Amino acid sequence: MQISSDLMNACGQLMRRVGEFQMQHFRAMPAGSSSSKSLRETVSFVDVESERMLIDGLTPLVDGAGFFGEESGQSGSQQLVWIIDPLDGTTNFLSGLDHFSISVALVSDGQPLLGLVFKPYTGDLYSAMRGQGAYFNGKLQQLAQPDLPINEALFMTGFPYRSADLAESFFQTAPEVLTLGLGIRRSGSAALDLANLGMGWIQGFWESDLQPYDCAAGLLIMEENGIVCFNAAGQPFDMMKDRIIVAGLTNVQPALLDIVARHYGDA
Repeated sequence: MQISSDLMNACGQLMRRVGEFQMQHFRAMPAGSSSSKSLRETVSFVDVESERMLIDGLTPLVDGAGFFGEESGQSGSQQLVWIIDPLDGTTNFLSGLDHFSISVALVSDGQPLLGLVFKPYTGDLYSAMRGQGAYFNGKLQQLAQPDLPINEALFMTGFPYRSADLAESFFQTAPEVLTLGLGIRRSGSAALDLANLGMGWIQGFWESDLQPYDCAAGLLIMEENGIVCFNAAGQPFDMMKDRIIVAGLTNVQPALLDIVARHYGDA
């Protein structure tokens, strides 16, 4: 399937409308408007309504495409499917922190064809079309400082709150990664982390147990700028089955992967 700029633009416009809806409720959540999702997660009515808006808006854009959403799960075709996270960074949103995003990807047989990540608070849109490059706010974006030495690298990660069995591995890995570069940050939105790595504004990333809707769009944005992702065994990352993702610029990836492989083993 050939992806057109018209389709990418239509997706971006839809995500901006959803983002406007989210901003109407940001830092203005009425009491009792959220329900329990798990012991460590809360989903707000904004999350559910945002996903409904995305599904309604995306359905007419590509005939026969199914959906895989964080809130609604899988429906329709999974060979050609919209993979969507309506609000990546729900806890940030509910807490009044502005680092949250909307992630949309069109995936064919497991391969992202189109990916967009939108940050409502700033209005920034990261996007990519397979074989046509990565974009920031509609402008083709090459990697910033692609040859940055590893001692100047900034790393992003996420705490393994869904992965109790990997907590020890994480806390063994983090101190070693700290010695590689400038430091480690944890933002609360993996979709934005991957998009920023795809721009070259951070240089390395690892995390455990991301779901396809967390990473599908970001994977394509990175790939279009030459960043390859691996699992803990050093094989190409498969978002549908692998627990660990490791990604980084050319000068960063080998050392980061070596550390992760030693501590995460066969995870």
